[in-house]
Parts: sequence; structure tokens; C-alpha cells
Amino acid sequence: MSLSPLFVEKSFGDLPSWSDDDHLAAFAAFHRSSFHVLTKPYHSGALGVDFSAFADAYAEARTVSPANRSPILDRTEARAFFERHFIPALVRAETGGAGLVTGFYEPQVEASPVRTDRFWVPLLSRPADLVDIDDANRPPGLDSYLAFARQAPDEPVEYFDRSEIERGALGGKGLEIAWLADKVDAFFIHVQGAARLAMTDGRLRRVTYAAKSGQRFTGPGKILSEMGEIPLAQVTMQSIRAWFKAHPDRVDEILWQNRSYIFFREAAVEDSALGPIAAAKVPLTPGRSIAVDRLLHTFGTPFYIDAPTLTAFDAKPFRRLMIAQDTGSAITGPARGDLFAGSGDAAGEIAGVVRNAADFYALVPRTLVSGAAR
Repeated sequence: MSLSPLFVEKSFGDLPSWSDDDHLAAFAAFHRSSFHVLTKPYHSGALGVDFSAFADAYAEARTVSPANRSPILDRTEARAFFERHFIPALVRAETGGAGLVTGFYEPQVEASPVRTDRFWVPLLSRPADLVDIDDANRPPGLDSYLAFARQAPDEPVEYFDRSEIERGALGGKGLEIAWLADKVDAFFIHVQGAARLAMTDGRLRRVTYAAKSGQRFTGPGKILSEMGEIPLAQVTMQSIRAWFKAHPDRVDEILWQNRSYIFFREAAVEDSALGPIAAAKVPLTPGRSIAVDRLLHTFGTPFYIDAPTLTAFDAKPFRRLMIAQDTGSAITGPARGDLFAGSGDAAGEIAGVVRNAADFYALVPRTLVSGAAR
């Protein structure tokens, strides 16, 4: 496997404000991945960053534990760790311009374990008749995009879509995990793929992505922009929510145009400072985990993101080392990423406004770069 020509080798001196970053915070996220890969290796992305090339970096990272913090003791040594094992490479966007970052977060909403007059919108678990689809079991004529389908008597068929499910197609099957008071809250939980639920009985529960109905995602922001309701430049999570609040009678009209529906499973809240366990099978680290195109990139890859117009995180230009630990259906392309902002309303205020041009620098294992032993 060879590196894609979309990678342009650089030096750490080329990375804006590299020396000012908190590399120890990024190392903590990388450290979590270093232990997970002992159980299941990550898939190598199509751009040529071979998972096996991370072996030395992961092995050294695993020497750090609560009982033995050597050799990573502080930010300086964390920075030295990344410089020792990696070479930065600018990731060129396929369009030739800058890349793009958006934001995501883990909502926290009030929920009930049972349906009531107030709590009437369910979050559903994966149905028994939902099957994974690939080239081996895809029947002729089934949309090649669909990775999930419904097991019918003869062969799999397209699964119920959002409007059918919300109108009762799965009623009576006991799939309800919890009940929410607001359909828009539920939809944004679908978009984020996870949530913390503050239950009316005092418990704190977490749900995370289990599967989806399979259809293509169509964002309400795109729909409202094309309808002339919100100018494209002003589309944010906040502006979309404000539009729904002002037009409660049109919520279904807009949301049902997004046919994709998400199913959930319960997950433990083991560390309240961390986010849910995502596609890379480790808890997301606020401000340090990034979702990337998993077909192109390899989970665990460090990315230095230079987004000078993004100031929502800490009121200064966003220049941070992030670790690839999640993906998403809207995250496609080599220079495209989704920044995890954290959990709760404050994180939502950050994530909801992030849509900024950015330069992506992948930290590529030195063994993959010719002449990199320097």
C-alpha cells in the first residue's frame, strides 16, 4: 500500500502554532485507541495510511498508565512523542481548495422511561427484522446505497423510512428505549448519533447509535435553504431550531423529507467527562476527537486542524491536534472532518455554529514516508 498523492509531506515547522497546542490532551485520546487495537485492529483507509505502521507509536503509548506515567509526563514530552513517530502531510481536498470542518456533540435531554402526555416521542432500539446488506446478500434491484434492509419472506426489501416509522410502522414491538417531549430534540439526537438522557426517575442514561433504516440523509438546513426559508450562509443548528419553533405545524413536512431513521442502544456513562463510544470503539474526547471519512482514512490517525476563522471553541483561532475516532454519513472526502465539542447544551452551542474552512494535516507514521528518518 502506498500513500495517496493527496498527501503532501510537510515539516512540523509548517504547522501554524504547532508548538502552542496542548499535545498532552491529544495524547490522552490517542492513548485510548492504543489499547483498543489490542482487541481489534482498525481498518486501513484507502489513502494508504496502513494501520500496521502505527505499531511502534501504539506500543509506546501503552507504556503510559495511571501507575506508570513515564515517558509522557507533560505537554513537552507529549509533543516529542508525536514528532518522534510521525511526519505531517497536508491533505489536499479533491476540489483543490481548503477542507471543511463542522461540529457535533452529545445532547442531553430530559426523558421518561414510559410514555406520558408530555413524553410521547420514542427513541427506538434496533428492530429484529433489520438486516445488514452488502454485495453478498443484496437482491437485484435493491438500491446499491442501502446498507440495511427489512427481511421479507422472499428476500430483503427497503426498510421503512422516517415518515412510516413515525406514523407507527414499528408500533407494538416493544422497541422504545425512552420517551422524549420534543420531536425536534429527538431528530437532533438522530443527527448526533448519541445522547445523555436525564430520566424523570433521577437516573442518567446514555443511548448511542445501533443501526439505521438505510436511506440517504437529507439535512433540514439544506431543505430550508432551498425553500428560501433560511439563507444558506445562516444555516446552523440554532437557526434550524428557531425555524421549527416558529413553525411547529411544519415540523413533519421538513423532517420527513429526511428518510433516514436512526436506531439506538443503551450504553454506560463510565466517565462523565468523556463522550460516547463511537465508531473507533473508544470514548470520544471533547475538543480532541474528530470524525473522518472512514473509507479514506485510518482510525487513530492524528490530524492537525488549522481553521483560523473558527473561534467557537475557545475564542481564538482553532489550531489543534485531533485524533480520528469517529465517522458519519455526511463526512465524505479527504479533507472533511467533524469536531467533537463535548456533551450538553454548552457543547451544542459550539457544535451548532461550526462550519469553517480548514487545512488538514495528517500525521503519518514515519515508516510510510520515504526519507523520513530525520
